[in-house]
Amino acid sequence: MIEASVVICAHTLDRWDELNRAVESVRNQTLAPRQILVVVDNNEPLRERAAREIEGATILANAREAGLSGGRMTGADHATANVICFLDDDAAADPRWLEELLVAYQDPAVLGAGGPVEPLWRAPPPSWFPDEFRWVVGCTYAGMHVRNGRIRNPIGANMSVRADVLRRAGGFTSDLGRRKLGFSVSGRASFGGKAESCEETEFCIRAARVHPGGYFAYRPGARVHHAVPAQRMTWSYFVHRCLIEGNAKAVLAGLAGPKDGLGSEGHYVRKVLPRAVVNDLRAALRGQAGAARRAGAIIAGLALTAFAYVRTRFGGVAEARSRYLFSLVRGGRA
Repeated sequence: MIEASVVICAHTLDRWDELNRAVESVRNQTLAPRQILVVVDNNEPLRERAAREIEGATILANAREAGLSGGRMTGADHATANVICFLDDDAAADPRWLEELLVAYQDPAVLGAGGPVEPLWRAPPPSWFPDEFRWVVGCTYAGMHVRNGRIRNPIGANMSVRADVLRRAGGFTSDLGRRKLGFSVSGRASFGGKAESCEETEFCIRAARVHPGGYFAYRPGARVHHAVPAQRMTWSYFVHRCLIEGNAKAVLAGLAGPKDGLGSEGHYVRKVLPRAVVNDLRAALRGQAGAARRAGAIIAGLALTAFAYVRTRFGGVAEARSRYLFSLVRGGRA
């Protein structure tokens, strides 16, 4: 029988209401999970309040390395179901989320599954913001590469994986994932250090190598809604996240190799973005508000991400690769 343990990682009281909304959305699933595990990362007041006030969930302190990867692995350590699902603390799942995800596991070749992450805008998004860059705010973006219901990796806010696959592949590496910012808003990088995203991408590539013939499935009906506050809709945040993504992709390419690490990005850069720029420029000629600025944002976003990638890729990623390989030698603990 296929059952799910749901892991929700949290780190700040600022998202208390969102955390409660996330837990409530899991409680209200058409298919009940075996467990709801809330993992609190280095915030004892939050852990204590969650333990007092959140019912129907097991509250844990992160027992691994500080950060999102360590929090997820702490949840996995306590999960008892054969499928582990990850939901962000500022996301809410549709009622059929679990039911839709678990359908994928009827195919024994499925290693994991995910679905759409829709933005829950807390204010109207700016007219210049391109749908192709919704990954900046942690959501499914226009042009995401899906082939025959298969994807390279789910988005971390809406991800599930077989428990035995997660453990056999060694879990999420702590060289990737949110912990400390790889860039300040001014653009200064900590090369060879933490990369603030792509931990699920690296894990899925590694898991697929460990399980030849296995794949990650995309379930369009397994939908979650990810809160996007107004401060994430500014130009400075857009620039900040593009730099962070370039940094993370460089670390990922160093760990997994450029071919696997950047496979989906090649399609995105060669086909999705040029088509979007042309469409926006045509819309601008028809007088559509914001279209020219969207085209400019796409060009600038690509340039910023590429700059950060090149600067980090050839400026110290070998150190991160060495730490990663050493962690696997120690036993695969993230």
